[in-house]
Formats: sequence, structure tokens, C-alpha cells
Amino acid sequence: MNRKFYYFIFLLLLVVQVSFAQKKKQTTKEVSDTTVVLDKKHSPLKATIMSAALPGLGQIYNGKWWKVPIIYGGFGGLIYSSVFNDLKCQTYRDAYLLRLDDDPTTVDQFAGRYSDANLRELVDFYQRNRDLSLIFTGVLYALNIIDAAVDAHLKDFDVSDDLSISVRPTMQPMGATSMPAPALALTFRLK
Repeated sequence: MNRKFYYFIFLLLLVVQVSFAQKKKQTTKEVSDTTVVLDKKHSPLKATIMSAALPGLGQIYNGKWWKVPIIYGGFGGLIYSSVFNDLKCQTYRDAYLLRLDDDPTTVDQFAGRYSDANLRELVDFYQRNRDLSLIFTGVLYALNIIDAAVDAHLKDFDVSDDLSISVRPTMQPMGATSMPAPALALTFRLK
């Protein structure tokens, strides 16, 4: 059993010499015999820097215009949430501090509705929500940059409808000589 397994692995290594998942695109075009024009390559670094400078700009550079309203909608919602929670936190904190100032003439707007413990809980609740909104804003900013970088890297990825496998002969170098061997070429193209 062991010997058969080793023969199988050896045969598999001989047969599977080259396999490719995608073809490389050429970066030059020949216009005439003497003129060569370089194709403009999509730059992931440029998309990353653009998206870091202004959220959504990297997505526009990548041609994914539909992502920009989602990004700005997320930023708008998170900023609104942080401002709202900050205002509520300040309101309840001011009321709580008025109760703790030991001056019987100062009365807060929540007298009779909330106890001191309730006001402290409300301050903590809205402060926590404000902080989470700010953290999620930073996470959204980072995801915006990561999305632009990944999308730019995959911009030139070649996909086509051809899913094929082919076996063709090749010459396997063996020291100073070459030996004929079969090669298995896997081609995956989805377009």
C-alpha cells in the first residue's frame, strides 16, 4: 500500500508541472513597428491614499461609484448618533452635577422624574453609546480604506467564461539533458 502511494505521488508530480489560475495581461501595445505605448496600470497605492485623504475617493478611482453613498450614509448616521448621544450625556450630567452641588436653591429639570442613581445610569448609557459611535466611525473609515485597496488590487484580475483543462507534452529538464513528460495545465477564466 505504501509503495503504491509513493508511485502515485511521483506520477502526479510528473504530470502536474504547470497550472495557472489567470493569465497575465500585457502592459504594452504595439501601435506600429517603432512606437510602443504603455497601458495605464491601476494603482492600489493611489486608491488607498485617495480613500485615506477623502473617504469614497478611492472607490470613485476604482469605478465603484455606487459605494460612495453607502460610505457617506454610514458616516452621517454614526456622526449623528455620536452628537445626539453626547448632547443627552451632557444634559443628564449637568442635572446630576446640580443635584450634587449641595445648594438647595438649584433644581434640575428632572427633579421628581429621576433619582440620583437613575441620572448616573443615564449619563453612563449615553456616554457609552457616544463612545461606541465614535469607535464605529473609525472602523468605517478603516474599512473604507481597506475596501479601496482590495478593490484596486482585484481591478486587473482576469476572469472569463473558459473553464478548461488540457494535457500537453513538455520537456522536463533532468540534469544536462531533457526528458519528455506530460504536463497538466488548468485554466480558470470567468468573465
